[in-house]
Amino acid sequence: MYAFQRIRTRLGWDKLPGRRPRLYDLRHTFASNRLLGWYQEGIDVHWAMPLLATYMGHAKVTDTYWYLTAIPALMAIVSERFECLADPRSEQVVP
Repeated sequence: MYAFQRIRTRLGWDKLPGRRPRLYDLRHTFASNRLLGWYQEGIDVHWAMPLLATYMGHAKVTDTYWYLTAIPALMAIVSERFECLADPRSEQVVP
């Protein structure tokens, strides 16, 4: 933790308005961006989720699925896909 505090200071992040970035914030940003990227690339996220869970060091893959609800952009994608699957009249193809 001390090393991260020193890096944060050297980068000038301590002078930014609001609260200081935490190491956890970088993990969260990484996981959320990786999931967004997979959706944009058309990768089957359910197939790839165990890979991310392992990389993140999560003991349970359900802990990684939490990131799907963590940011509005991911929640919008997940909600749209669910609506397409839940509506039998829908002619949309879920990518």
